[in-house]
Amino acid sequence: MVAIPNPQPDAQDDHPEAELEQVNDVLAAWAARSATESAALIDRFEAMGYEVRGKSEAEIADILHRSPTRAARKTVTQ
Repeated sequence: MVAIPNPQPDAQDDHPEAELEQVNDVLAAWAARSATESAALIDRFEAMGYEVRGKSEAEIADILHRSPTRAARKTVTQ
């Protein structure tokens, strides 16, 4: 049996940017929550150019929604 594609697009197909924004919100909140418990993650965000050190979870989530404010630093991996 062959599935016949639905000729009617889903409602979310009309506004994929809305779904992307929702995913970004979830990821920023998760990353911010994780960063408050991980000095290594704070270091990684700082190396990527996000100024998150000393910030609250809500502030970190807000910062991660925007582009980094500094150029990324090269990190040495061992």
